[in-house]
Amino acid sequence: MTDEILDGSAAAIANTVKTGAASALEIARAALARIEARNGALGAFTDVTADRALAKAEAIDAARARGEKLGPLVGAPFAVKNLFDVGGLPTRAGSKINRERRPAAKDAFLVTQLEKAGAVLVGALNMGEYAYDFTGENSHDGPSRNPHDLGWMSGGSSGGSGSAVAGGLAPITLGSDTNGSIRVPSSFCGVFGLKPTYGRLSRAGTFPFVASLDHLGPLARSVADLALAYDAMLGRDDADAAQADIAAVAVSPSLNQGIAGLRIAKLGGYFTRSAEPSALAAVDAVAKALKAERMVELAKAERARAAAYLITMVEGGALHLQRLKTRAADFDPDVRDRLIAGAMLPGAWVAQAQKFRGMFRERALALFQEVDVLLAPATPCRAPRIGQKMIVLDGKEMLARPNIGLFTQPISFIGLPVVAAPLWTEGEKLPIAVQIIAPPWREDLALRAARVLEEEGVARAPVAKWEP
Repeated sequence: MTDEILDGSAAAIANTVKTGAASALEIARAALARIEARNGALGAFTDVTADRALAKAEAIDAARARGEKLGPLVGAPFAVKNLFDVGGLPTRAGSKINRERRPAAKDAFLVTQLEKAGAVLVGALNMGEYAYDFTGENSHDGPSRNPHDLGWMSGGSSGGSGSAVAGGLAPITLGSDTNGSIRVPSSFCGVFGLKPTYGRLSRAGTFPFVASLDHLGPLARSVADLALAYDAMLGRDDADAAQADIAAVAVSPSLNQGIAGLRIAKLGGYFTRSAEPSALAAVDAVAKALKAERMVELAKAERARAAAYLITMVEGGALHLQRLKTRAADFDPDVRDRLIAGAMLPGAWVAQAQKFRGMFRERALALFQEVDVLLAPATPCRAPRIGQKMIVLDGKEMLARPNIGLFTQPISFIGLPVVAAPLWTEGEKLPIAVQIIAPPWREDLALRAARVLEEEGVARAPVAKWEP
């Protein structure tokens, strides 16, 4: 099995299987061998489902031999953040406490959907404890490392998801995004990430963090793979009460329609402050490629970020209250202390934050009467070093852990769909991403814009060069 195949897109791997250029079993074995060879350095996987992957691959090859129709992701390896239920594994959610849980009886809905499309599950991925993290560091499992430089953060809390894609361990992974946990690893590791509209994809069979903010979505090395994964995961699931009863439309058929007629603008104001020059330069490069000359402002974004933090702390603290009372010593201290603080905040503050949330959403929807797509930095800086506690933004020293999500939180606060598109600057060893933000339920617009950037070479997601 050549590195070229394993480093390729999920769509290309599926075509390899469909044409018989390689069997699904050959690809699965090669992928598992690569995970074994590289994961010790990367720390991306916490569980490898080798037997399951090989059995699935054998079944695919048998189906092909019988002449059966094969799915769009057939034979492509994928892995999931370890807060997704995987039958036979305890759902860790990055914690010490959860590994004492009984193994999940069945797979999460989205895992099942991807397997129906022919994808092959190869394991579960490292993450920040209980998804309360932007760094990719885990005190129980160790950090997931940035494949482009192992001393630097992968981003969190879906750090293993970003690391696995950029490190060539899987072309598609699944993550969760409460305040930015898909977009931050996408930016730090240099991969494409999609946070769909809140309520679009089922969250059934996943360990929650903040129910009113949690999203699930894919990370991948190509925009087409993001679209294929998203399309495969669409589907009504009555097990998730938060899933919207809105007809879902596949995005892959319209992916190459381009941006003609789309009104695209940069977000100014809050989204231009407290950022390294490289983050703003990346937005400018994307705006130039997409012919976006206008700048608009989403007023009160700073207050939106504060409200998102408040809701996160309170809902997260309430979810973990019993564990905090009985097992406080088994938490990552950084996570534990923030959850305790959240559990002590007045409920009236949350009511005020939720009221403002509705107002801020209406403000954003009004802005989308004027534009179709918005651009903003995904992170205020490139990846910091693992263990780094402080970052300097706009001449001010700030805590790294909370401030990495400066620009993602106001967007997830109101559930807008976003594609994170990674850019590389000549002379820089690490990437940085731009958020492509669309109106609710219009994932297709963000993906079309990202596809244009990919076609023009502005955004790209190469596999990291591996040196054993």
